[in-house]
Formats: sequence, structure tokens, C-alpha cells
Amino acid sequence: PLYPVPDRHAVLDAALLGPWPGGTAVIHLALGCFWGAEKEMWQLPGVVGTAVGYQGGFTPHPTYEEVCSGRTGHTETVLVAYDPEVLPHVELLRRFWTLHDPTQGYRQGNDVGTQYRSAVFTTTDEQTEAAHATAQAYAPELSAHGYGDLTTEIRTVHDAGPFYPAEHYHQQYLHKVPHGYCPVHSTGVACPMPSTA
Repeated sequence: PLYPVPDRHAVLDAALLGPWPGGTAVIHLALGCFWGAEKEMWQLPGVVGTAVGYQGGFTPHPTYEEVCSGRTGHTETVLVAYDPEVLPHVELLRRFWTLHDPTQGYRQGNDVGTQYRSAVFTTTDEQTEAAHATAQAYAPELSAHGYGDLTTEIRTVHDAGPFYPAEHYHQQYLHKVPHGYCPVHSTGVACPMPSTA
């Protein structure tokens, strides 16, 4: 990054950007405001690290202000490092789907803009398969509850482009500012286990 970021995770006391223990998997998830999304992720059993940043766009090394302008193409993203033996890919992705409204396009609740769009950026074929399988399982459930089509991007990290860590004050923000505004916009609709799992 072009600006300093912490070396250590403020909650998990792990290296912010790795290395993590052997066998750790990494996936990048975008589900609206990254402050609340990161907190939800670091609380999951099996998660060994999280960091917030920008991904999926075309501007190299963007600042928060540039991303908020809507002119970088990036979305607010949470890097999640986890032990798939404790937290299987499918379970993490089922949690991802239910923590936001993946039908809203370029918004989550009152947060509007391209930087709030829903996305899954995968690092392994198994994650990609799990992302598509859980999406296919969740879409009819959402439809049955009156929601529209899924708008979530599912791409590999290679296709999405680099993950640019956000400025230091964004990392573990809701640990530092416990009453900060960043609600989770869950639909309340459960994501079923995909039949292919």
C-alpha cells in the first residue's frame, strides 16, 4: 500500500496481511460497508485473520475518497483468512449471503454507490464452486420471500485484480469505534445447504 497499515490485527493479534498458519484459506468478500462486514467475519470460529480494502476496480492504490467517488470501479472488500477444517467454504459462504441483501446492486440500505456492491472474489476452485452452489441454493429462497435476482459478482481474485488494503483507520474500525455506524443489511432469509455440498 502507498499509506501505512497496521502490522497486526487489533482483535485477533495475527499478521494483518499474513502469513497465516499452514492450511489457511483466503477469500475476499464484499457485502456493503466493510466496517460491519469485517466485524462479522472476525467473530466467526475458524477465522484467523481479516483486513479491509478495495478490489474489483481499475484504479491502482486507490484512497477511500477516490473509491467513494464511484470512479475507481472498486468495491469495499473484506479479506478473510480462515481454517477450512473449522469453517468449511460452504459454511462461510452461507454466512456471507445472509449477512447482506445480495439483490440490491450498487447499494446496501442507505449506503449507495458502486463501492457497496456485493461480490465474492475467490482464490481456489473449491471456493468458486461453493460460491456458485450456495448462490444457486439461495436465489430461489430469496425469490420466495419477495426479493429480486442476485446481483453478486463471483470472480476469481486473478480476474478481480489486486486487493488494496484500506487506510489504517479502517482496519478493525468497529473494534476501535464500537458505536460506529455500519449496520448489517440482512434479509433475514436463511441460506440452505446446497445439494452439491
